[in-house]
Amino acid sequence: MRVAVVGLGAVGTRAARQLASSDAVVQVVLRDDRAPRAEEVASSLGAKAVLETGPYASPPDADVVVLATPAGQQAALARTLVGRGTPVVTTSDSVDEVRTLLDLGPEADARGVTVAIGATFSPGLTCVLARFAADHLDTVDEIHVSRLGTGGPACARQHHDSLRGVAIDWRDGGWQRRPAGSGRELSWFPDPIGAADCYRAALPDALLLVPAFSGVGRVTARLAATRRDRLTAGLPMLRRPHPEAGLGAVRVEVRGRADDGIRVEILGAMDRPGVAGGAVAALTAIELGSGRAGRAGAGGLAELVEPKPFLAELARRGVKAARFG
Repeated sequence: MRVAVVGLGAVGTRAARQLASSDAVVQVVLRDDRAPRAEEVASSLGAKAVLETGPYASPPDADVVVLATPAGQQAALARTLVGRGTPVVTTSDSVDEVRTLLDLGPEADARGVTVAIGATFSPGLTCVLARFAADHLDTVDEIHVSRLGTGGPACARQHHDSLRGVAIDWRDGGWQRRPAGSGRELSWFPDPIGAADCYRAALPDALLLVPAFSGVGRVTARLAATRRDRLTAGLPMLRRPHPEAGLGAVRVEVRGRADDGIRVEILGAMDRPGVAGGAVAALTAIELGSGRAGRAGAGGLAELVEPKPFLAELARRGVKAARFG
């Protein structure tokens, strides 16, 4: 399998390393507008790396392509790749871009290719956890996602922007729009993260989860933020983001019904978001390239991968999820 990675930030670099260590992958094509960065990553991957330098006359030639460029830069290339019949893995968590990527669904379906949207720490891993939890229930009534932490600089900027946008929740068959930064809720993440205040934010999780769970009554997504985060959300970032942040975490709560009545399933994971996001993107690319996608078209991972083997392989790669007791 030949896999291309476009964009070598925190997530893209980790995805490339995961792919290079996979037996199913024979070549990893690397593209990044920063030539020194691309050369550095290529030299670290060894013989499997194929470095392509710009300007680029055409999209990369590969069995599947991972788009790990900053949010807002992925939809156009994804559309071109779909037109060529190439499966695509995207990592964007921009609400507007996720909507645009979902609009590629009919064309991708007609061409028999899959576009995996938001294949990173959150969304991505959170979508898989929601599906895993739902498989233990007869019906799913509510899904609530919380996340903490950022990956590289692009992720940090998106985190900042999301706190000044409009949050989208799904409730009783319709979309509700609320101001980002409102709706404080205390969420408990895996140790040693512990509890953190989480707020509504411009996050795309509900856009990916609602189509995957027919009849779900409520879907929300919240972002952990400090008082300073909320106060400065309307301003330009006051300092340059770190190349890669520290530990992050996700939490997924699924409420529904089973034989024994009402049940609540809560799962979570803790890791550096760039590391976990890269592993999720790489494993998703392998699933698509191996022909194991749940369906053609465009959608989130809750629709596209089998959760149990996916989570088992992620754990083997060092990204472990846990169920709350």
